[in-house]
Amino acid sequence: MIMLFFMNKNIDEKTGEDGRADVVTLGRDAPLRLDSGEEISAFDVAYKSWGRLNEDRSNVVLVCHALTGDHYVRGISPITGKRGWWENMVGPGKPVDTDLYFVLCINVLGSCAGTVGPASLNPATGKPYGLDFPVITIGDMVRAQAMLLDYLKIETLFSVIGGSMGGMQALQWAADYPERVKTAIAIATTWRHSAQNIAFHEVGRQAIMADANWKGGRYLDREEQPHAGLAVARMAAHITYMSESGLTSRFGRSLQDRDKLAFGFDADFQIESYLRHQGISFVDRFDANSYLYITRAMDYYDLSADHDGVLAKVFQGTKTRFCVLSFTSDWLYTTEESRHIARSLNAIGARVSFADIDMDKGHDSFLLDCAEMDGIVRGFLNSEAEMMGVQGS
Repeated sequence: MIMLFFMNKNIDEKTGEDGRADVVTLGRDAPLRLDSGEEISAFDVAYKSWGRLNEDRSNVVLVCHALTGDHYVRGISPITGKRGWWENMVGPGKPVDTDLYFVLCINVLGSCAGTVGPASLNPATGKPYGLDFPVITIGDMVRAQAMLLDYLKIETLFSVIGGSMGGMQALQWAADYPERVKTAIAIATTWRHSAQNIAFHEVGRQAIMADANWKGGRYLDREEQPHAGLAVARMAAHITYMSESGLTSRFGRSLQDRDKLAFGFDADFQIESYLRHQGISFVDRFDANSYLYITRAMDYYDLSADHDGVLAKVFQGTKTRFCVLSFTSDWLYTTEESRHIARSLNAIGARVSFADIDMDKGHDSFLLDCAEMDGIVRGFLNSEAEMMGVQGS
């Protein structure tokens, strides 16, 4: 895996299309205390930025990535060699307009694209952490991000936006740092992981750990990697990101490179070939242990757990303004879950906009071209920026 980072840049300077990537070391003076009770000190955090800060530093938008995402929102990713994962949303003239906003995306704690995780070297041993890395939560991820913003001398966020696990982070930000978050946009997400969500993740984790090459999480000390298990985990998860109607319209029962059944166990059907490709391509860019840790963090996620199970209590007295978006065909994080978030915010008098977008592509709709989503996000940000007097640099 190749990482490209450019250090010691002034965050006030204008950046181009590809933005700027940095890695900083945090927690030297005050370690990050995790929900598990453990601490991490002197840990790396990777991020990218686009645009330029305005004079009063009021135009910062934090984009939060999903489970297998990274901080390469736009431009060419040095990890995949492909365009960024949200170029339709972020960039000059896009809904999250880098001509107006200073946009940040931070690789999450536990990942494998520059921020410390189980694949990072453990300073105590000189070898990769593996399962010696402490178990983390979505709250831990957000606290690490807050430490980076402190390092960058950014006190407030005009907006936090994300889809899926990125939406969880956006809500966690608004819950934990209401005074720092002016607006939050949560897309295709939930306030807590359901039993079904946990079940799907457990299937993936068991596939990885059942791979003989996993070696109790110590595979990075060896030549062979648990690629087969990780590929199966990705295949199982990818099914949840799509909808039945989307799968049918795209693949149906069409055969793959043949005109009749082979009566064997090669990929007879196009959907089989597609899933195998998704699994094989995934193992080249993601670490198996990171998959275990991040899915675990998502399973532990429940904003209402410490508030008698009542989500409204989490945001009592908040001044953050919210936009919650769901998709009609998303059965992973359903419309009803997003509607519950909006109703809970309404119950305590918070300002919230909610929209359920009619799209048949399933959970991954938030990553695809969607004119309605673009229009809602653009309109929400523009109206809030005008109301708050936020201007570009």
